[in-house]
Amino acid sequence: MKLGHIALYVDDLEAARRFFMDYFGARSNDGYFNPGTGLRTYFLTFEGGSQLEIMNRPALPDTGEKAFRAGYAHIAFQLESRAAVDQLTARLAADGYAVLSGPRVTGDGYYESCVAGVEGNVIEITA
Repeated sequence: MKLGHIALYVDDLEAARRFFMDYFGARSNDGYFNPGTGLRTYFLTFEGGSQLEIMNRPALPDTGEKAFRAGYAHIAFQLESRAAVDQLTARLAADGYAVLSGPRVTGDGYYESCVAGVEGNVIEITA
C-alpha cells in the first residue's frame, strides 16, 4: 500500500500553488473547478511522485486554531543534504516566512527546520 496524496484547504489557491512550485519544485496540473459546489483544486506533484492536492471552496470557515492541535501537524519535505535544508530555510526566512525551529539535529537524529509556510501551515524541511 502507498499513500495516494494529501489534501490541504487554503484561502488563496493561487498563492499556495506558487509557494509549493517556487520553494519545493512542484509541478501543477491545470486545476479543477466544480461549478455546483465552487470547489477549486490543483494537484501538485513533487520529485519522486508524491502529490499534494490544494483546495478552496467559497465560505470556508477559518477556525483560528494554532499550529499545535489534534489532527494533521505538518507536511515534511526531505532534501538531499543538510546544506540544502540550511539554504531553503534561509531563503524562506529572507522571503518573510517565520522559522519555527532549526535547522537543528532533533532528539531522534533528524536534521530539520520547521517553517510557517503559506497561510501559516507548518512545513518541515529535513535531510
